[in-house]
Amino acid sequence: MAVLAVRLWPDPVLSRMAGPVTDLAAARELAADMLDTMYHAQGRGLAAPQVGVSLRLFVMDATWKEGAPTPQVFMNPVIVSRSGDVATGPEGCLSIPGITISIARATAIRLRWTDLDGVMQDADLTGFQAICAQHEIDHLDGIVTLDRLSPEARALAEAEYLA
Repeated sequence: MAVLAVRLWPDPVLSRMAGPVTDLAAARELAADMLDTMYHAQGRGLAAPQVGVSLRLFVMDATWKEGAPTPQVFMNPVIVSRSGDVATGPEGCLSIPGITISIARATAIRLRWTDLDGVMQDADLTGFQAICAQHEIDHLDGIVTLDRLSPEARALAEAEYLA
């Protein structure tokens, strides 16, 4: 296992739609490295494009900063449904360090994905888990938090980031 370099915006890989995961053995190795990288960077989620790999895979541990680690790996995730309830809150991103952006997200989602054994899973995620998963899926779709801002707010956030 290894700590990988996190790609920083505006790296082009962060703006591309990621392709499906098809090789389970390679995905297991990548996921292990991504978890090492996420914990090393003090993050709670990390998507494969953030380490330069354009695959639909992300790792998440929404609770490790408050307790024991509970790492999760999601391959080829799909949001099946979103709640009508939306909350706006601060989001940081390992690929855009040093700034926090206020983003509106569904407070609950139903997520379907393949696990590291190749088994289809689904679960209802709420609260921070739901928000984190939506953030990481944005990365798989080539979207960064800056893309969720109005042109004026984006210009301000980019200026802060580039300062």
